Amino acid sequence: MLAIDLTGKRAFVAGVADDGGFGFAIAKAMAEAGASVCVGTWPPALNIFETLLERGKMDESLTLSDGRRMAFERIYPLDAAYDTLEEVPAEIRENRRYRERGDFTIEGAARAMRADFGEQPLDILVHSLANGPEVKKPLIETSRAGYLAALSASSYSLVSMVRLFGPMMRPGGSFLSLTYMAGERVVPGYGGGMSSAKAALEADTRTLSFEAGRRYGVRVNTISAGPLASRAASAIGFIQMMIQYCRANSPLPRELDATEVGTTAAFLASPLASAITGSTVYVDNGYHAMGMAVDPTALATGS
Repeated sequence: MLAIDLTGKRAFVAGVADDGGFGFAIAKAMAEAGASVCVGTWPPALNIFETLLERGKMDESLTLSDGRRMAFERIYPLDAAYDTLEEVPAEIRENRRYRERGDFTIEGAARAMRADFGEQPLDILVHSLANGPEVKKPLIETSRAGYLAALSASSYSLVSMVRLFGPMMRPGGSFLSLTYMAGERVVPGYGGGMSSAKAALEADTRTLSFEAGRRYGVRVNTISAGPLASRAASAIGFIQMMIQYCRANSPLPRELDATEVGTTAAFLASPLASAITGSTVYVDNGYHAMGMAVDPTALATGS
């Protein structure tokens, strides 16, 4: 039997704050395949996340197929909008949700992981991060600050992570991010510069696959996932409509399950995908292949 085996490997999944999104599904799939899993969580969400774990509110979600309970090896505070602590504005550093968390920057997370596990402790890094403060605004109405904030948190953060975590990767290491169709085609309502950020993420995946492949011997891929009603996606405001439209118009007319993204991520991180790099892998029931809607309501004539 050909199995995905990540035994003895360590994964860092950046962007996990609950059990409802792709990041958690990926972390669970990595654990199912035998990896130890660390996660990075946005400081404002960290207290709630830790409380849910401590009180057993996520026990059912954490249960693996063999009955074991997934346990995170470490939970690191991470705000991927900042590379170093010196860059963080004083009002953020002094905020009560940040000030007791130590160095919550990308550099801080890398340093903490080295202190915990040594100089080359990592095999897999998953970038499950996106934020656009003006995502509900059309692109044409998005401010410069909102646009740059979306690119900073959602795409440049991958560049920073590859630079800072690349030297910490063991041979055969894998970086993986999550993108969305809006980086290639118009999705009305997905605004605030987020479509631009996803396009940048996909372009950077290709360039980083070359640069980091030659420099560190690692692979860099991205998964273009279909819509999912996660807490983060709900900020868009019309996620259910997106789900219904994709279900009606995809070659496989059904809703996407987060576990399908998780298992794809585990495959891409495994030796089974050792020659796959620089790729955008679609996990969207085939929606990306469609050039025209097939839902009869979308084909109505006479309008």
